[in-house]
Amino acid sequence: MPFTDILKRYEDFDFDAFCAKVTTSQVERVIGKPRLTELDYLALLSPAASTPEILEIMARRAQDITRSRSGNIILLFTPLYVSNICDNRCPYCSFAHQNKIKRRHLNLDEVRAEAERIAATGLRHILMLTGESRRAAPVEYLRECVSVLRERFSSISIEVYPLDEREYSELVEAGADGLTIYQETYDAAVYASLHEGGPKANFEYRLSAPERGCAAGMRSATVGALLGLAQPLKDTFFSGLHARYIAEKHPSVEVSASFPRLRPQAGEEFKPGFTVDDRTFVQYMTALRLFMPSAGITVSTRESAPFRDAILPLGPTKMSAGVSTAVGKASGRASDAQFEIADGRSVEEMQENLISRGFQPVLVDWNYILCRDR
Repeated sequence: MPFTDILKRYEDFDFDAFCAKVTTSQVERVIGKPRLTELDYLALLSPAASTPEILEIMARRAQDITRSRSGNIILLFTPLYVSNICDNRCPYCSFAHQNKIKRRHLNLDEVRAEAERIAATGLRHILMLTGESRRAAPVEYLRECVSVLRERFSSISIEVYPLDEREYSELVEAGADGLTIYQETYDAAVYASLHEGGPKANFEYRLSAPERGCAAGMRSATVGALLGLAQPLKDTFFSGLHARYIAEKHPSVEVSASFPRLRPQAGEEFKPGFTVDDRTFVQYMTALRLFMPSAGITVSTRESAPFRDAILPLGPTKMSAGVSTAVGKASGRASDAQFEIADGRSVEEMQENLISRGFQPVLVDWNYILCRDR
């Protein structure tokens, strides 16, 4: 059954009516269950679960689950943008084709220089990103970039335009082991209105990309929605369902979810129709931890340093550090950034901060190394 069938199952579902009927006592019962149903998860996203008293209970439960599954480990990684040329016309992204920004496309020597700069921090887990343009960054270019990065990094994830299974297989063969791809929003109508131009307009092809990547041999997959584009509760709900669907269909794959919030960006003045405050973010994150105890939860530098520090015990397992969303930092001729980051701490500063708070920063993805060397 494709994930689109799960979305269709909820086409006529009245989310508002369901959430309005959820009570605090019902939420308390759900929190204590060993395995949650889809509607249990939705109950944890409802207003009844947003009171300070209930959030405290959810937070303690999420902390216990995270510690029992992952201990106090936080995997650190950083993104590497190798190209910001894009053929999409998304109004919410600085890289969009219509924006008149400074663009860069790294050659392989420049990719190697960026790899050396990042590797000097001690990181051995990297996320390679491009704008969505097959003409500027064809699969052959992606494969060559991955091969260069393989010289320095033990684990390489990619966040690029959706590929077919054969193309993902080529990147796996070159050394990529992880796939990150955000659906942006699971609301097909809103998605269509935001992606009227460019290859990103194909909702279903993007939606099924994680499955193709997993079938091609990716060891890890990260999915999620960009909160603010559509109704956040629904997007968070379907992000969790999507993550569980992939985990059940591909049990050998490490599945993670992330709920990035919109940040200021260049170009057209885009005003999100929805906002997610810190309390709601915490509710959504802890609800996901209860729904998927074994899932990874990634929190990026879109979130501020004080906020990331505050939520450390509640579920995150992966955090970015030493981040630049521009292309070509090592050359001194960097492009414009994709968005403004909120936490500018270096890898060293993140390590020191995590240790001071009782956490163990991990710069190498040992799970991948152990599996690869068997």
